[in-house]
Amino acid sequence: MKKLASVSIATVALMSMMSSAQADIKTYRTACQACHMTGAANAPKLGDKAAWAPRIAQGMDTLVMHATKGFKAMPPKGGRMNLTDDQIKSTVAYMVDESK
Repeated sequence: MKKLASVSIATVALMSMMSSAQADIKTYRTACQACHMTGAANAPKLGDKAAWAPRIAQGMDTLVMHATKGFKAMPPKGGRMNLTDDQIKSTVAYMVDESK
């Protein structure tokens, strides 16, 4: 019984992580992709290690602040004001992970 409970907890945790990753991808596609896929307004393209390296070096707090409050041509929250700060933070982390 104890082993079954451990497996169930691990399964729930894995499914939660997958749901979170899917949510980050969805948020990226609906709020960020238009610029970060094309490089519009000098946005660093997702996956472009050279373009992201100096930004990543600024630290997550700075990147999240820029995404939340807006930076240069990027509007606050990518123009999606309905996004929570946690959603922004998680999506920025996804974009950083994809660009290292």
